Amino acid sequence: MNSEPSTLVVHLADDAATALFGEDLLLALQIGDCVALDGDLGAGKSTLSRAFIRALADDPDLEVPSPTFTLVQNYDLSIPVAHFDLYRLSDPSELDELGLEEALADGICLVEWPGKGGRALPKNRIEIAFQFASDGGRNLIIRAPEAKLARLRRVDEIRRFLTKHGYGDAHRRHLTGDASNRAYEHVYPADSSARLVLMDAPKRPNGPPIRDGKPYSQLVHLAEDVRPFVAIGQALRERGFSAPKVVAQDLDAGLLLLEDLGEDGVLDGEGKPIADRYRASAACLAAIHDTPFDREIVIAGGHKHVIPDFDRAAMKFEVELLLDWHLPWKREGQPATAQERSRYLAIWDQLIDELAGADKSIVMRDFHSPNIIWRDDREGHDRVGLIDFQDAMIGPSAYDLVSLVQDARVTIERPLMDQLMADYLSARARKADFNEAAFLKSWAIMSAQRACKLNGLWVRLKDRDGKPGYMRHLPRTLWHLSVAFEHPVLAPLRNWCIEAGIELPESPA
Repeated sequence: MNSEPSTLVVHLADDAATALFGEDLLLALQIGDCVALDGDLGAGKSTLSRAFIRALADDPDLEVPSPTFTLVQNYDLSIPVAHFDLYRLSDPSELDELGLEEALADGICLVEWPGKGGRALPKNRIEIAFQFASDGGRNLIIRAPEAKLARLRRVDEIRRFLTKHGYGDAHRRHLTGDASNRAYEHVYPADSSARLVLMDAPKRPNGPPIRDGKPYSQLVHLAEDVRPFVAIGQALRERGFSAPKVVAQDLDAGLLLLEDLGEDGVLDGEGKPIADRYRASAACLAAIHDTPFDREIVIAGGHKHVIPDFDRAAMKFEVELLLDWHLPWKREGQPATAQERSRYLAIWDQLIDELAGADKSIVMRDFHSPNIIWRDDREGHDRVGLIDFQDAMIGPSAYDLVSLVQDARVTIERPLMDQLMADYLSARARKADFNEAAFLKSWAIMSAQRACKLNGLWVRLKDRDGKPGYMRHLPRTLWHLSVAFEHPVLAPLRNWCIEAGIELPESPA
């Protein structure tokens, strides 16, 4: 990748705009970033720095003194910040004594008067030059390596999007990111109207072809832009379910400004399930599965989204994660033999055949604790706020119930799991054509399918992506597989796992 600096020019009309840019800058920086702020006295360097630090502290009244006389002021925040003012620095070598290198190791550095630092500043820094503009405002000339500048361009693009739709003075705060290329922000309108949520989801870049000339995202039908989110949300709201309204959108840019459904979830302060909220979620899910959805959804602008099928190819591709990642990890590097692979995939072909007559509906794919918002001031199914449904498919309805009662990241103890199953089945049984025995068979198959995927995914995240923290979920999802094996239809897969040496715990602990 070319590391030569690229340039971005941002015009700021006044001090208020400069402060907002300082807040926005927080959304673009990462640990290890050094920002060199260069410009004349009164150009806005301190205004920007003060706004940045207060935004990170989430305290608009935080005292942020100028480090002119101390040379450096340190802030022990969620990301540590070191604010340098090198105006009185007599020699660049003094930066070592001030702890620049140590500050960058686990935090962010803002450096005013960077020219005094000479070559002691890191080469991959972000340089922001403040220049007075003819209209009384200022221009920021930003130079940085392309990877860093891309983050700044996106932050500026979002601010221009907000301005276009009447929220130019809104304050922004990072909310969360997920495992995809999506990130979320809270947006606080300046007129104190209701807080909003911004979804930042640029079009998913296609990865390398993996099979049949298709990348992974296409093989398993992941949403490649924000249009599926808009379409599925529209369909849910039209049918009386609680999905966030779209306040403003730029579909090509991958930007959505959304109604904020709130922050309460279905877990308590210790991260354990709140039974009543889970039971309400199960009832809502049963209602969704009893509601017909059109496969084709037309959204504003005439775009048509066709909900894909959770088909054989997608199911089998996901369960191969167990073969390709979990089994070699379990065997200290020894992969599955050709015979083991052939038998495993043949078993899955037989299991998928068993789903031919399964109850099918829209499947939101990740109907679990991170994606359920609890709205205590509402009634009925409106209490259950739904988010993160852009990857929805048409498939066995049992899959979403698996996601809820066998939450990959939260232990649902067996008594609550059984209660949720009973609640759901009771609600679905109100319709005469619901076949409980067939549903339970499909539930066991989809439980095994999801568990095989996850038990391979955790290892892949550790070994390929350097994210070992996900391995803490492995005992839980192995237990989920053992629960699925209680159904006789899974006997061939259970025997294969025993022969392959995959040990299944009797509990999630």
